[in-house]
Amino acid sequence: MLSKLATPLAFVDLETTGTIATRDRITEIAIIRFDGEHIERWSQLINPETQIPPFVEQLTGISNAMVADQPLFAELAPHILAQLQGHMLVAHNARFDYGFLKNEFRRLEMSYRAPVLCTLKLSRKLFPQFVKHNLDSIIERHQIVVGERHRAMTDADALLQFWQALQQVPGEAALLAAVKELSSRPALPPHLDADIVDQLPKGYGVYLFYGENRLPIYVGKSNTLRQRVLSHFSADHALAKEMNISQQVRDIEWIECAGEIDALITEARLIKEKQPTLNRQLRRNSEFCSWRLSDLGSGLLQPQLVYGRDLDLGRQEQLYGLFKSGASAREFLLQAVKQYQLCAATLGLEKGGNGKPCFARQLKQCKGACVGQESALQHNLRLIEALAEMKLKAWPFAGPALLQEAGVYHVIEAWCYLGRAETLAQVPALLASGKPRFDRDTYRILVKYLNRMQACSA
Repeated sequence: MLSKLATPLAFVDLETTGTIATRDRITEIAIIRFDGEHIERWSQLINPETQIPPFVEQLTGISNAMVADQPLFAELAPHILAQLQGHMLVAHNARFDYGFLKNEFRRLEMSYRAPVLCTLKLSRKLFPQFVKHNLDSIIERHQIVVGERHRAMTDADALLQFWQALQQVPGEAALLAAVKELSSRPALPPHLDADIVDQLPKGYGVYLFYGENRLPIYVGKSNTLRQRVLSHFSADHALAKEMNISQQVRDIEWIECAGEIDALITEARLIKEKQPTLNRQLRRNSEFCSWRLSDLGSGLLQPQLVYGRDLDLGRQEQLYGLFKSGASAREFLLQAVKQYQLCAATLGLEKGGNGKPCFARQLKQCKGACVGQESALQHNLRLIEALAEMKLKAWPFAGPALLQEAGVYHVIEAWCYLGRAETLAQVPALLASGKPRFDRDTYRILVKYLNRMQACSA
């Protein structure tokens, strides 16, 4: 049996109203403190100040009635913090419990940090021959005697018994070596192989997180790939999305990139191809529309809604905006009308004409283009000013262009990305492959680097 531990242990288990640490709350806590000789147990139901969902009531047996008259976490916080300070927190899937505790303390503007040991990772490390390492499997495998599962003290006591069993098999030396190795590694989700993270490159690249059954859950990019991936896991107790990633991730893949442009383009392409569940930006955009200014014949310009399928995008002038729908394009223009006191009737956004004042003119919010009180030139200038920030940059080259980055050549045709070439000799093959469909995210990336592009003579 291990004698006095260098750092005493606090075996912790929580029951909660859900799985998102930034939103859900603790309903029960159990702490078993162990210094290698003495054992101290403490547990307490907690009023979560919110409703416990029915399925959680059924799982844990903790009902809303049971916690209604229990103390709040705020009342217990000083006592809980005193018990945990100076101890290594030991929990099964420790990221979950540690994240909930940190968020509960943060709500009270209290700080809590501690070394953490995850018994799920410990079981995987010591018994790699087994597939399952959930708490039920560990209880059965090591013949641990427990009471009612999914109650905090029962599960915390199971972890203590597991620790004690490990001192016999595989033995104290192997146990302490595993604890030392796990403690020295960056904090990782329990289901992620640490060897994968060790292989991550440090420079530019794109990473892909996969969940169960190789389901793509997130794609990201960075100029410091390894550091960025690890930052997802170090922040998972504070951000709901990061906690979600940590709970779901099972595997990581990555693509090393030549630089920032390569990483941005690759990220946008993979998000559209993979459709990862946790990405919201850069999703597939199958259709979009723009405003194109046309002369009504009276000298007044009027915006006409045109769709990408009908345009030679990249080569046409006087296009404004890349909107996801006609509704969003119209909403943008209506806001511009208000801000710049334009005439909605003149722009075709409401019925009018024949010299009749528009609705905004009656409220003195239109400068009077509808009734001839403002010249066409003045109205046109304000319309162009209102749309200026949304104007699409027409492709300035007669043909394709090259954008050089760290030894590779990005080949671009009318804002469409054809691919990257390692040498100039590979460029003709990319040009022969044909121009892909215009993509608004690719346009938004490449237009920022126009000053670095050169006409392609291949």
